[in-house]
Amino acid sequence: MFQTLAKLDRQAFAAINAYGVAYRLNPKARLISATGDGPYYLYLCVLLLLLDERGETLFNLALAAFIIELPLYLALKNSIRRTRPCHQPLPGGDSLMLTFEPSDKFSLPSGHTAAAFVMASAIAWCYPAFAWLVFGWATIIGVSRIILGVHYPLDILAGALLGVASCYLALPLVGQ
Repeated sequence: MFQTLAKLDRQAFAAINAYGVAYRLNPKARLISATGDGPYYLYLCVLLLLLDERGETLFNLALAAFIIELPLYLALKNSIRRTRPCHQPLPGGDSLMLTFEPSDKFSLPSGHTAAAFVMASAIAWCYPAFAWLVFGWATIIGVSRIILGVHYPLDILAGALLGVASCYLALPLVGQ
């Protein structure tokens, strides 16, 4: 069963990544992926903290969720130790062309995706009208990581589940 799942994961990766290569989406994927970098979350939370009454709840919820998510992410990544697709030889013996080197060598779960889904979940909780937008954005960040060749689809799914679960577990900590 696990071998079949791993094979399907590799095939899905190959199809999504090849689509990105064929349509030259790598530069766009880099830009999208960069919107999921950590400092932007802090800037957004502080801005909303200053400008909106729900900003305090968002700030506290995101902080509590990241306090839960980060140790779980590190524990999972360093215990599973799945090699990134960009560090694996392709079926023909070639390797993927990268425009950057990932910060570590393991892929499961996707940290960018986990963080994006923490923020999407926190924003959706505090600002429900934006739920479709922020979850769409978080999903696109995950897909961008596949196009960039640094994650498999199951890494993205695991990151999304980790992010949403971390936010859900943080709700009681902030009185929600």
